[in-house]
Amino acid sequence: MTTTGEKQELTIRLCRPRGFCAGVDRAIQIVVLALKKYGPPVYVRHEIVHNRYVVEGLQERGAIFVEELDEIPEEHRHCPVVFSAHGVPKSVPADAQARNLFYLDATCPLVSKVHKQAMRHQRLGRHVILIGHAGHPEVIGTMGQLDEGSVSLVETVEDALRFEPPAGQPLGFVTQTTLSVDDTAGIIEALKQRFPDIQAPAAESICYATTNRQEAVKAAAPGTDLFLIVGAPNSSNSRRLVEVAEKAGTKRGLLVQRAAEIPWDEIRDISVMGLSAGASAPEIIVAEIIEAFRQRYDVTLDLAITAVEDETFPVNRELRDVPLTTEDMAFVNGTL
Repeated sequence: MTTTGEKQELTIRLCRPRGFCAGVDRAIQIVVLALKKYGPPVYVRHEIVHNRYVVEGLQERGAIFVEELDEIPEEHRHCPVVFSAHGVPKSVPADAQARNLFYLDATCPLVSKVHKQAMRHQRLGRHVILIGHAGHPEVIGTMGQLDEGSVSLVETVEDALRFEPPAGQPLGFVTQTTLSVDDTAGIIEALKQRFPDIQAPAAESICYATTNRQEAVKAAAPGTDLFLIVGAPNSSNSRRLVEVAEKAGTKRGLLVQRAAEIPWDEIRDISVMGLSAGASAPEIIVAEIIEAFRQRYDVTLDLAITAVEDETFPVNRELRDVPLTTEDMAFVNGTL
């Protein structure tokens, strides 16, 4: 153990890319712009992204989060409602129209791409296999694009080996956008071995941000005593990052939402730590965690850069005339 004065030396391998992706940035921006254009309250069905800090920040600005549209009071039926970045079943916008609600869809364009891939399989007469996690909002939304009985969920290699398709029907598959790249490859391989004629989507379903963050963690993890991932417990892509770090060689992977959750008594004797953030975790929390370690250790930052992201997705046409202040942009970008 090397110490400087009273503090133990600690190298933090800080991954890049990390944190907000273009789809999350766009979804948060849609809520902020709607609040500015239409005034509060703006209703949001489900968490706009899986991050408590972001949700609470939007609540302070006047957003109200609901799980279902029937929770919107009659006197607020004129207020906008935003659908989350994870996507929704077709039944949700249909319900909104039946209730005469004005809605803004913040579904990530890459999730929408998976919806279109799945619908194309169905249109071509294929039974659709969706590789994903049961109960995740994105999975519910994707399955909800298709006719009942036309899609089957496969979560693991074991599921793929047990799956029995409808007799005589060709197969096509798509995947949730936030899965482990390596684990998903194993499931796809098992399906292809059993069903050689199964059709892949026209383009990769796992999104670029998920892949990039996993590759950065994979590169930084070997030789680390601890790997911290900033993210929520219900964030699929954040949980996958912990798994990737552990498979890539860290002694311990840990998911935390804020610095207050770090179990300091359990991690005293560390000299090299990895640090990244899931796609819905704001940069301000990464900075908070680095500062918490600086208070306890003599910290050296080592940047682990594996890709540079410059993707942007345009917001809804109805909102493109609304200007954002510098403070608004800082919140949207996760730095406030």
